[in-house]
Amino acid sequence: MKIVTKSWVVMLGMALSFGCANEEAKKREFHTSGSRDADQRAEQRIAQVQQIRGEGNTSDTAADATKLSLFDRVGGAKGVELLVDDFLNRAIADPRVNFERKGIKRGGVLGVGGKPAEWNPTKEHVAVVKKHFVQFLTLATGGPAVYDGLEMKPAHEGMKITNAEFDACIGDMKASLDALRVPVTEQKEVLAILESTRAQVVEER
Repeated sequence: MKIVTKSWVVMLGMALSFGCANEEAKKREFHTSGSRDADQRAEQRIAQVQQIRGEGNTSDTAADATKLSLFDRVGGAKGVELLVDDFLNRAIADPRVNFERKGIKRGGVLGVGGKPAEWNPTKEHVAVVKKHFVQFLTLATGGPAVYDGLEMKPAHEGMKITNAEFDACIGDMKASLDALRVPVTEQKEVLAILESTRAQVVEER
């Protein structure tokens, strides 16, 4: 599983903590990811893009968004696979993300010593990343899947991922959602899920 620990998106993939609430509370205050902060960041990102494009706000409501699982609303298994494929292609090619962790070393003291954290995007390595990210996103969106990847915190340890790199990764996911014409409501929910992993992924703020 070493190839998994060296891949960037598996950093996202691992585990997700969803907040628990009773049905009445969900009706009053809907948080897609279980995290108020993550939901707010997703809302802000969508709003910024809409402002730049001159688009208006949608009239979708949280109640409408909960009629079907997010998994179903993004197209089920096929939709998730298409999204992950498009996203991985973008993120791996995006120098802002540094998916391959070039120039990053694990361990060492004051920048001296340590082992390279670089990841090689071979066909086999990318296939493992895709498998685990599809599993993660399927589960996180309410679909049927078993996640057999590594837990998030240890998998990211030593990767020295920055907030800027994480932001770029979120931006690539937004671009993939746009390219696949995923509706705005569902986009917000997917981005909120990824945003909720920030604390376990980012090491350098």
